[in-house]
Amino acid sequence: MTDSKNHGTEPEMKGWLFKWTNYLKGYQRRWFVLQNGTLSYYRAEHSSSSGPTNRLSMRRRRRLSRAATVDVENQAEMVHTCRGTISLHGAIIHTEDSCTFVISNGSTQTFHIKAANEVERQRWVTTLELAKAKAIRAMESEEEEEYESNNAVSEKEELLTVLKTLTSRLEDMQTCSDLMAKHGAALQRALSELETSEGSEAASAGTKLKAIGEKATLFRIASNAMINTCSEYLDTAQAQGKRWQRLLQHEREQRQQLEEMVETLARQHSSLEQAAKEANSSRTQPGNPGLQNQVPNTTSNPPQSRNPNLSPSDEDEENEFYDAMEDTVQPNFILKIPLGHRRPSSAGSQNSEGHGISGDNHDEGSGSSSEVDEAGETTVCVITSDKTNTSSSSGGQSQSGLKGSEEVPDSAPSTPTSLVQKMGSQTPKRIRRTRVPEKPNYPLNLWSIMKNCIGKELTKIPMPVNFSEPLSMLQRLAEDYEYADILHKAAKCTDSCEQLAMVAAFTVSSYATTSCRTGKPFNPLLGETYECDRMADLGWRSIAEQVSHHPPMVAQYCEGFGWRCWQEFTMASKFRGKYLQVVPLGTAHLEFLNSGNHYTWRKVTTTVHNIIVGKLWVDQHGDMDIVNHKTGDKCHLKYIPYSYFTRDVQRKVKGCVMDKNGSVKWVVQGTWDNKIEIAEVISSQGNSENPVFKTGPYKVAWKRRALASDAEKYYNFTELACQLNEPEEGVAPTDSRLRPDQRMMEDGQWDEANSVKLRLEEKQRTVRRQREAEQEKAAADDTESPSRPYPGYEPVWFKQETEKSTGVVGYMYQGNYWESKEKQDWSMCPNIY
Repeated sequence: MTDSKNHGTEPEMKGWLFKWTNYLKGYQRRWFVLQNGTLSYYRAEHSSSSGPTNRLSMRRRRRLSRAATVDVENQAEMVHTCRGTISLHGAIIHTEDSCTFVISNGSTQTFHIKAANEVERQRWVTTLELAKAKAIRAMESEEEEEYESNNAVSEKEELLTVLKTLTSRLEDMQTCSDLMAKHGAALQRALSELETSEGSEAASAGTKLKAIGEKATLFRIASNAMINTCSEYLDTAQAQGKRWQRLLQHEREQRQQLEEMVETLARQHSSLEQAAKEANSSRTQPGNPGLQNQVPNTTSNPPQSRNPNLSPSDEDEENEFYDAMEDTVQPNFILKIPLGHRRPSSAGSQNSEGHGISGDNHDEGSGSSSEVDEAGETTVCVITSDKTNTSSSSGGQSQSGLKGSEEVPDSAPSTPTSLVQKMGSQTPKRIRRTRVPEKPNYPLNLWSIMKNCIGKELTKIPMPVNFSEPLSMLQRLAEDYEYADILHKAAKCTDSCEQLAMVAAFTVSSYATTSCRTGKPFNPLLGETYECDRMADLGWRSIAEQVSHHPPMVAQYCEGFGWRCWQEFTMASKFRGKYLQVVPLGTAHLEFLNSGNHYTWRKVTTTVHNIIVGKLWVDQHGDMDIVNHKTGDKCHLKYIPYSYFTRDVQRKVKGCVMDKNGSVKWVVQGTWDNKIEIAEVISSQGNSENPVFKTGPYKVAWKRRALASDAEKYYNFTELACQLNEPEEGVAPTDSRLRPDQRMMEDGQWDEANSVKLRLEEKQRTVRRQREAEQEKAAADDTESPSRPYPGYEPVWFKQETEKSTGVVGYMYQGNYWESKEKQDWSMCPNIY
C-alpha cells in the first residue's frame, strides 16, 4: 500500500512498512513518508485530511475507551506525532533480503525496514536512492547560495551607501557640466551675432548686449554650481578616505596585537613543555628512593612550578611545539575497565538488535555505534613481580619466550627471512627502493590558495598538494601491516588470551608512523584501487578499493600466513579551531585460520594540533575494545591523551586481556610511538571491585623500527612507505601508483600536480552527475516495472554482505583480483584517470 507521486523534480512517497523496534515486539507496522530528502515515520497514517481518530485500529480504540481519565483526542494526536526521521544526505541504503532493506547515516541512526513484497521493497529503494541524490545536490546548492548571500553583507551595505553618495555627487557634477556647456554655447552665439551686426543701428546693438549679459550671468551661475559640486564631491571622498584609512590602521593594530598574543602563548607553551620535561626527568633519577616500585595515583598532583625567574622571552626563538617524552614506561599502573559491553558496528550499517530490549517508547531510537552501556567501571591495579626487570628499565633481551609461540626479542623486528621457504615460492626477491625523491622546498603562499576558495562550497575546494604527501589513503591503510610479523607469531599461539595480547600490540603498531607524519594523504577517487603484494618477502598481500564517495569509504582485504584481515574504513572529522579531530567509524576484522579466532576492533580518535599556528603534531586518544567473537575474550586498551601536567609517560597505552568470565589474564602497556610490552598475570589479590594483579616478566611484543637520520627530507617515510608508490608492472589500471597527480607530486612537479588533481576531481563530479541523471531517467521511465531499477555504482572487488560472526553488514572481498592480475584481464575496471 504505497502512494508515489512527483512534484516537479522532488520525489515524494508514503505508505505502510514494517520497522524493527526491539526483541519483544520485533517488526511493527509504521506509516512512512518521504519528502524533501527526509524519511519520517508515524504510528498511524499521517494525513491532514482525515480526522484524528479515523485511522486508529480497533484494539487501540478499545484501549482508549477503557482509559476514562485519558482524553481520546490527545491520545490520537500523539499517535499521529512523528516518531523519528533520518536524513538521506550521506545515508547508506542497502538490501538484506527480498523484502528487507536498511537505511543508516553512519553511526547515529539505523532503520531496519521490511516491505510486504519484493516489488514494493524495490520501489522504495529506488525512490530513496533518487531522493538521496537530489538531497546531496540540494544541500550543495543551498550551502553555496547561503554563503554567497551572507558573505560580507555589512561590507556590501556600507560600500553601497558610500557609492550611492559619490554617484549622486557625480550626477550633480554632470548636470552642472551640461548647464555650463549649454550656457557657454548660448553666450558664444550671442557674441558672434554682435560681431556680425557692428554696422547696424544702436538700438538693436543695445538689445543684443543685454542678452549677452543675461547669458553671461547664467554661465557664471552654472560655473559656481559646478565649483560647489566639485567641492562637495572632494569633501565626501576625503572623508571616506580618512575613515577607510582609520579602519585599515585599526585592522593593522589588531593584527599586531594578535601576533603578539600568539607569540606569547607559543613561548609559554614551549616553556611549560620544557618545565614538564625537566620535572619528569627529575622524578626518574636513579637516586630518587621508592619511585621505581611506586604505584601512581590516578589523582596525582601537578608537577612542580617552573623557575619564576625564567621568562618566556628567554627561550630559544625557534619554538618546538611538541617533543616526545623519554621512553620510561612504568612497570606498575592503574587501569579503569568499563563493566558495560561496548557494542560493535560498522560505518555502513548496524544491527539494531544490539541495542537491547526496550519499551515501545524507545523503539524508535537507532542508538550510537560504539557507546558503552552505563554499567559502571572497575579499577585494576597492576604490579610487576619483584623478580623481574622490565625491558624498559633493563634494556636487555626478554628473559623467556612467549607461551606457545616464538620468543619475541627486545629489538626491532626484522624482515622475516624464512617466509619464502614457508610459502614454497621460487619467486626471486625483488630489489626495492629505500627512499623517495626529496621533498622540494616550495614556499607556501596561503593567500594565493585562499583567494581561490572564496565563495566556493567546502567540498568543492581543491586542496593543493602542498599539504599532502605522495601517498593515497589506500596506501596509508596498507601501512597498517608494516609490523605484520606480529600476526605471524600470534598465529602460532595456543593460548587465546596470549594471542589476543599479541593482536593488541599489532593494533597499536599501526599508529607508529603518525608521530612524525602530518601530511594529508590523497583522497582516493571512486573506484580507485591499490594492491600491495609482499608475500615473497614480508608474507602478506592486500587489496583495497574506494567503494563509496558519499560518504567516502574504503574497503580493504589482507591475507598472510595463517591469518586474514579485512576492514571498512570511513571517518568523521571535527574542526575545533586550534585542532582537528578524526573519528574512525569503520570496523576491522582479523581471523586466524587454524584456531578460527575472530577479532574485531575500532580505531581510536586522532587529533591534529596547532592547525592555525605552530608546528603540527598528532595525538591518539580514546578507548579500544578488541573482542574475540569465538571465545568471548576481550582486551580493553586505553590511549592516554597528551597532557602537560601528568607524571606519566606521554603517548602511553595501557590495557589488559580478560577471558569470557572477566578474569584478567594478560597485561599490555607501552607507548604507541615506540614499543608495546605484554606480561602474564601470575596472581591476584583484593576484592572483585578493586583487584590487584601481579604479573610475570614483561616481554616486548612490538618495537618500532627507527627512521633514517634524513627521513625528514622525504616526508618522514619509513622504508615500507617509500616502497608503496614504487612503479610496478601488471597492476590494475585503477591502481594508485598510476594516479598522475600523485606521481607528479612525488617527482616534485607540484604546480602540474595541482592542475591534474583539479581535472581528475572535476571528471569524477561529471561522472557522478551523469550517473544521477541516468538514475532519474530510469526511475521516471520504469514506472510499470519498479522491480528493475537502474543499477547504481557497484564496486568491482567488494560487495556489501552480512558478516557471519558479528552480524554486521559491510563490504566483503569477493576474490578474483589476483586471478585477474595473473590473466591481465582488467575489462571490468572503470576509467578514472
